[in-house]
Amino acid sequence: MTQNIPNRKAALLVTACIMLVVAVLLSIGLGSVRLTLAETIETILGHGDAASQTILWDIRIPRVFLALLIGANLAASGALLQAVMQNPLADPGLTGVSSGAAVTVLFIMLVVPDYSYLIPLAAIIGGGVAAGMVYSMAWKKQGGLTPVRIILSGVAVNAVFGGAIGLLSILYSDKLPGALQWMNGSLSGKGMGDVMVMLPYSLVGWIAALLSIRQANILRLGEQVAHNLGQNLHRLRLSLSIIAVYLAAVSVSTVGLVGFIGLVVPHMARMLVGSDYRLCLPFSLVLGSLVLLVADTFGRTAFAPLEIPAGIVMAIVGGPYFLYLMRKGGM
Repeated sequence: MTQNIPNRKAALLVTACIMLVVAVLLSIGLGSVRLTLAETIETILGHGDAASQTILWDIRIPRVFLALLIGANLAASGALLQAVMQNPLADPGLTGVSSGAAVTVLFIMLVVPDYSYLIPLAAIIGGGVAAGMVYSMAWKKQGGLTPVRIILSGVAVNAVFGGAIGLLSILYSDKLPGALQWMNGSLSGKGMGDVMVMLPYSLVGWIAALLSIRQANILRLGEQVAHNLGQNLHRLRLSLSIIAVYLAAVSVSTVGLVGFIGLVVPHMARMLVGSDYRLCLPFSLVLGSLVLLVADTFGRTAFAPLEIPAGIVMAIVGGPYFLYLMRKGGM
């Protein structure tokens, strides 16, 4: 029986990858001009008509690819933050990382747009500041980090940065319309150029995250085990936090605020393949891509021609799930 468990978990990972491929093909075919699965594959292979080629390669495929990258980034970020804080409720949005990154990005977009090339770096700095604030406020020498303190600290930090976002929106309201879609976590209007910018950032983050699996597993086992293994806890937490903030911040810099993926996906991954990060983290990467792709596809097709940003879809779905986790945890 025990020998079948690794095989079952590996099969789940393969199944998730197959589901992701199917979801990609279906998402590419859905829209105002609908294509069958066969037509989609033909067009991808270069055999479709000119109109289908334009729709797929200029509009839908870049958007789908970006959803895959951002979803994986946010899921990995959430999984690492949960290891750092030893808390299943840690998430880039709830811990203020996304809000901190959003403030710095919005500042550049509205105040100094000529420096837009600094947006990824500014997002990383803003996210790091927010994470540091939450961590310092939530940590107590006696008791470490608890779910309640993390949530309360995250609420406070989100309120501060949310106020800053509101202030910028009022002071620069004439420039705000161009940033509204970004603020709501929309993938609309993104092209292959955005994908090519995000791809190297994502690859670096994924490699760093996968190389940190051992450290994440050590933190998962608890502080006492880490001490017994001769590990420097502060260094472990810092290194994983940097990777998590990096992944969340570069995602925010491109598509804005998309919440709850970093909370929901790692929790689902642990339910399906266990808490060992050797499987949990790769599974979270795949599942994160799948979840955001489904959310974005639903948002752009369910109420067509109106479009609901993926960030709003995830908020509607993720909010109740967060309440469920709190209830389940007895808080």
